[in-house]
Amino acid sequence: MPLLRRALVGLIAVLALSACGTTEAPVAEPAATSGGTATGTPAGPITLTDNRGKQITLDRPATKVVGLEWGEVEMLVSLGVMPVGAADVKGYGTWVTAAKLDPSVKDVGTRQEPSVDSIAALQPDLIVMETDDVQLAGQMEKIAPVIVFKGSDATRNLDRMREDLKLIATAVGKTAEADKLLADLDATLADGKQKLAAAGVAGKPFAMADGWKEGSTISVRMFGRGALVSDVAEQMGLTNAWTGEVDKVWGLGTTDVEGLTALKNADTRFFYNASDGVDVFADGLASNAIWKSLPFVEKRQVTKLPDGIWTFGGPLSCKQYAEALVKAYTA
Repeated sequence: MPLLRRALVGLIAVLALSACGTTEAPVAEPAATSGGTATGTPAGPITLTDNRGKQITLDRPATKVVGLEWGEVEMLVSLGVMPVGAADVKGYGTWVTAAKLDPSVKDVGTRQEPSVDSIAALQPDLIVMETDDVQLAGQMEKIAPVIVFKGSDATRNLDRMREDLKLIATAVGKTAEADKLLADLDATLADGKQKLAAAGVAGKPFAMADGWKEGSTISVRMFGRGALVSDVAEQMGLTNAWTGEVDKVWGLGTTDVEGLTALKNADTRFFYNASDGVDVFADGLASNAIWKSLPFVEKRQVTKLPDGIWTFGGPLSCKQYAEALVKAYTA
């Protein structure tokens, strides 16, 4: 009788599945990642390879995630996964408005020095981070599985961002949401390119920067070719005017006011970010003779980005940046 009963149960299960049009569980497509591969099913074990080349296996899609860098935190929120903890929650709220955090998200310290105890208390099932600090990654792995991201690659930053999103999406079981986010971004970039061309600015030079003041010295950080926001602008048909030296990871270079005299093209539009309320361009350089003599200043082609557009973010921040560029050129 037990054998007969089991046979009948199995037969009923097969008939039920056949009525639904399938006799096997759906299998998720592997997602490309910046550092390896990701395989698994939406509800079952998932195997990932992160930027270290290290293989990570999750028993199921992660739901309690701690993010130690804002780019990955933004991606989590945009995918519909609110992290249980994030580094520097207050700073995130200032610099990242594309994907806002719930009040429930716990602050786990700074991005440079997160609190191991605070993270452990949250009992996460996944930690996402960007770091070359092997010791810190090792500490985190004592708490939960860890995925380490590169965070930037000045040789292919927009593609790198897409791959990072897909990797996170696979880890949290949100691959369909990731596809939609990227499709929306592609549509925004295509629409922006069309609008800029219609405005007659296709191929025009732009420059992007932020800055800070130490004593009486003002330093300017340029986003050169290869920076994420540069890739976004060039995807829409603009040309980065900054040809000075930049690093190979972030596409960033440091200069001063005198260095900005290299931007000689009168068509250049200068964009800058000052979300923390410290505007060294409008305030610190207001009376600087060199600044006032620059072609883009004389022609009033200087645009401060709206507060809270994170220049190292995910698809939603990239959309915000693209839309700000279009508005500046077409308003």
